[in-house]
Amino acid sequence: MAKKESQKSLSRWTEQDWTTASGKRSQDTGEVYAPKATIKSLKGTRKLARATAVKRKAKAAGKQYAKHGLHKGKKR
Repeated sequence: MAKKESQKSLSRWTEQDWTTASGKRSQDTGEVYAPKATIKSLKGTRKLARATAVKRKAKAAGKQYAKHGLHKGKKR
């Protein structure tokens, strides 16, 4: 049985290699967790630094999730 488009999208999403900029756990560093390709392309940019700052601020406020804007406009 063929997968629906939404199932294919989920499969692609889960097959990606996800990481933080430092390679350490996001839970410990407060860094943004994103696909490795995204981190690689944004490493050293203001966009990644801003997203990490937003994530750390949310973590300090006791929140698990933060709307940091890195995935904005991405079809998920």
